[in-house]
Amino acid sequence: QVQLVESGGGLVQAGGSLRLSCAASVRTFSNYAMAWFRQVLGKEREFVAAINWSGSRTYYADFAKGRFTISRDNAKNTVYLQMNSLEPEDTAVYYCAADPDSKIGARIKTRWEYDYWGQGTQVTVSS
Repeated sequence: QVQLVESGGGLVQAGGSLRLSCAASVRTFSNYAMAWFRQVLGKEREFVAAINWSGSRTYYADFAKGRFTISRDNAKNTVYLQMNSLEPEDTAVYYCAADPDSKIGARIKTRWEYDYWGQGTQVTVSS
């Protein structure tokens, strides 16, 4: 069983930055691929970024490239999402997700492949 708790959301002005954290309660965090998704009310949850078990490979949605950075600290059982140059369109609830790296493989960007989810953290970007 994996429990995920996100933090770091909040209200920020356009052009500002936020750093989201996701703390995992799991026996072997390094066995898991981790990802961030986001969802706006009334819309589907969409992929933001993902990272493999070691941190050697990262993946980004087009809108996140160059602005967001995903990273992980396996010693702290934590994955991060550094978000810079935030835009009002980035306003959403951001969710952390986890799945065994050996299982998810090439489907690391695929929402329905993830079995474990956090409760989400609200990010609001004002114009």
